[in-house]
Amino acid sequence: MDSSSASFHLPTSLEVCRIRSLPASAYYIANFISEEEEEIISRKVETAPKARWRQLTHRRLQTWPSDLVKDTLVDARPLPDWLEEPIVSRILSIPLSDGQKNIFASSPHGRPNHVLINEYPPNTGIMPHKDGSAYYPVVCTVSLGSSLCLNLYKSKEDGALDPNPVWRILQEPRSLLITTADLYSDYLHGIDPISTDVDISEQTIANWGLLRSPYLFQHGVNQRQTRISLTYRDVLKVSKLGNKLGPIFKRS
Repeated sequence: MDSSSASFHLPTSLEVCRIRSLPASAYYIANFISEEEEEIISRKVETAPKARWRQLTHRRLQTWPSDLVKDTLVDARPLPDWLEEPIVSRILSIPLSDGQKNIFASSPHGRPNHVLINEYPPNTGIMPHKDGSAYYPVVCTVSLGSSLCLNLYKSKEDGALDPNPVWRILQEPRSLLITTADLYSDYLHGIDPISTDVDISEQTIANWGLLRSPYLFQHGVNQRQTRISLTYRDVLKVSKLGNKLGPIFKRS
């Protein structure tokens, strides 16, 4: 493994890493965090208090700083330091293009204020869905531990979901995927509950030219291990009660 795959590397702007085969706009940064940072964050996820984990049928998740209540963030404590640094500061440091502001510059709070952590063991996925109106239409997802394919879907003219994905994005460990605009509002995204992603190639993967290690998929398959995703968003509504309580709490 060369040193570039172990360290992080940020682009001069998001335009440099835009996934050009997709509708506006999606961006992929392969080396967003280093291997050491990945290990530190993964350890923090695993050692979080048991009460932080919500067990679903086939997977579990954490929500920081809290779940939403009627699309509102009630517990408006700051994110813990290990979710802030280095991820949020790096997201905010990258301009959209030369001379422009960052991807959250026009959001209500100017930064992410909510993180959803999902654990995906092999054979685990999530049904096609949209993130909804509770958030500013920017989704930033950092992947830890393993690669997998994210599928993008479009509804048919009659409103029914077309079961065949229109695009696939391969998310590598330590990468950042940003989706916004049409991809946020008009398309659904989901993950197949399988152990192996197949038919992986330059012709089938939308972000192939931005991958860190395309040679790992030269045989067209990706054997999944457990993957952790950290999804950063800005919740539009924050309760006034939460704001008043926020300074009382310390980051943990």
